[in-house]
Amino acid sequence: MQTFRHSPGRPDVAGFYEPRTSSVQYVVSDPATRRCAIIDPVLDFDGKSGATATHHADELLDYVAAQQLTVEWILDTHPHADHFSAAQYLKEKTGAPTAIGSYITQVQALWKDLYNWPDFPADGRQWDHLFSEGDTFKIGEIESRVMFSPGHTLASITYVIGNAAFVHDTLFQPDGGTARTDFPGGNAHRLWDSIQAILALPDDTRLFTGHDYRPGGREPEWESTVHSQRETNIHLCDDQTLEDYMAIRNERDARLPMPALVLPSLQINIRGGALPEPEDNGRRYLKIPLDALPGAVWDEARN
Repeated sequence: MQTFRHSPGRPDVAGFYEPRTSSVQYVVSDPATRRCAIIDPVLDFDGKSGATATHHADELLDYVAAQQLTVEWILDTHPHADHFSAAQYLKEKTGAPTAIGSYITQVQALWKDLYNWPDFPADGRQWDHLFSEGDTFKIGEIESRVMFSPGHTLASITYVIGNAAFVHDTLFQPDGGTARTDFPGGNAHRLWDSIQAILALPDDTRLFTGHDYRPGGREPEWESTVHSQRETNIHLCDDQTLEDYMAIRNERDARLPMPALVLPSLQINIRGGALPEPEDNGRRYLKIPLDALPGAVWDEARN
């Protein structure tokens, strides 16, 4: 299975596929200055044993070292519901600031109630920087900006970096369609609007997705263009209207079980990727609220 691919340009984009959760992590660099950002890094977690590891985050660090890059940013596009963020681990290793969209506070407020954390500070302080719609920043000398892209979650943002856009779970590859909208705070109409804003970028803009579920068992892929998405995405082509799209999205979402790690991962990721503090025996514990997601579809295998 191909788990690494380099897309040269301005910026250079190195994509790393993590097969356990079908996630894609990115090192995005300015070839002129050798400065980079890491986007959506994964902290390894085995739900069966409770084990954590840093294999995939260390792979990113190895690439950074081999390419003689300097990490300027550690960026999350949204609070992930299917894997732990390695943002805090990478901050410890590199000293680079962490960032996410300022809309994370809405997700924190929602989930702190589900976890019964009355004292949890739902103000985004767990990150070094909170981006809002239209904010700009640089990676080396490359101009970058932030688009608010809600629908999949309340807090999803897109990073437009040079001629590349990192669209998280809003779009998948054209044969995979678009993101689900049935998580708390999700909304199919808002996702449609976010997608239309992304598809209004120049046709040759490189689009990089946050997951690839390998339809038909093909090799992992995570790069497309605005043009290819507009013309061939299975949920968007053939002159699809908002009403058509919402019907397709809502019908599909009604049949999807929740990600296996949604309840473990959200309590890590609304903390910016920080694991719970050790208790008096030195161990860390996750808190799983029972029956917190009413109406969630069960997996077919229930034994």
